[in-house]
Amino acid sequence: MSESDGRKIAFVGLGNMGFPMARNLVRRGFDLTVFDERREVSERFRDAHGAGAAASPSEAFRGSDVIVLMLPNGNIVQDVLLASGDAGAAIESANRGCVVIDMSSSDPLGTRNLSAMLRERGAHLIDAPVSGGVAKAVNGQLTAMVGGDVEVAKGVEPILQAMASTVLHVGPSGAGHAIKALNNYVSAAGLLAACEAVRTAREFGIDGELAVQVLNASTGRNNSTENKISQHVLSEAFKSGFSMGLMSKDLATASRLSRELNLHLPLADSLVGTWEKAAASFGPDADHTEIARMVIRS
Repeated sequence: MSESDGRKIAFVGLGNMGFPMARNLVRRGFDLTVFDERREVSERFRDAHGAGAAASPSEAFRGSDVIVLMLPNGNIVQDVLLASGDAGAAIESANRGCVVIDMSSSDPLGTRNLSAMLRERGAHLIDAPVSGGVAKAVNGQLTAMVGGDVEVAKGVEPILQAMASTVLHVGPSGAGHAIKALNNYVSAAGLLAACEAVRTAREFGIDGELAVQVLNASTGRNNSTENKISQHVLSEAFKSGFSMGLMSKDLATASRLSRELNLHLPLADSLVGTWEKAAASFGPDADHTEIARMVIRS
């Protein structure tokens, strides 16, 4: 089924999430050019899905009406868009009035600043981070949390809907990134609490899988008890597809946001320390469900 309206889209960042998200755009018929700093990944995508593969962000952006970014953090997003080359900042090779969709987990206040910088260059910024993990990225069932101008966001809604089954406009520029960080704060708290509860149950002689079954039939049920504890922790698979480093970054973003708003979130601050310790112990590329190893050691 083709939903393309003739707009040219550049997609930057073909990681665990970005690759299937870009693939879903191609499957919906959108005209796509991709770029990843690992050239072999861009070429593999091109060969498998028929999209264009660019050698640089500027080349990917050339003549683009929409730019989709799925990168590790907001600093990299800004560097990709505004890094200067012989022809000036990369964004300047895009069509005037281009809409940039930052689907990364970026700092919300940084997003507001970047929005102003892009506006000066004739471009619009929409923040639309996603939740749902790799499995939902593959089947197009992500949730996108959208911040920015309402009319601009409506204009790119068909593009977002090709990757996300739920698209929620949550507020002005940066609001999407704010609620994404807060969502991951709640998710991290739920995962750590579930790990601690299941460990305690096992120490008392209760089977771990049975403990998870009870939690899922009771008020302790959460995303981690349903989708992570049995699948990745008790199985020791630790392959959810979301890294320790990224979770640590998002928790730091949520904690920093609260301080900037003159709020004190002691649980968030505690979680930041726990995840930073885990990332230092297991490495930032370790799966975030390996936080369970910290619980076992405690």
